[in-house]
Amino acid sequence: MSSFFKNRVKSVRYAAKGAVILFRTEASIQVQFTIACIVTVAGFYFDISATEWILQILTIAVIMSVEGLNTAIEKMADFIHPDHHHKIGIIKDIAAGAVFIAAATAIIIGCIIYIPKIF
Repeated sequence: MSSFFKNRVKSVRYAAKGAVILFRTEASIQVQFTIACIVTVAGFYFDISATEWILQILTIAVIMSVEGLNTAIEKMADFIHPDHHHKIGIIKDIAAGAVFIAAATAIIIGCIIYIPKIF
């Protein structure tokens, strides 16, 4: 096996380890995962189209990815400066703002997909 391939396998293992840590330790990602499961069941129940599935899956992926990045930024900021610092607070707020934007967009997409099917 080439070293390139071995390194890629290692990278995937590290990424999977990070995802497991994220899911086991972060309440926010657990909530997002629960919501993702609910809308997935709703997708089957309402028999959404392939395009709607694509949008839903991409939205779930974006939310979880941004949530993971937010968590990483918060952990790094806490590591670098464990005490409260105004500038670190701004950095954390900006990262949380990115999650808010993604979540608000997800709600809009969910409404576009499901409101016509419910009513």
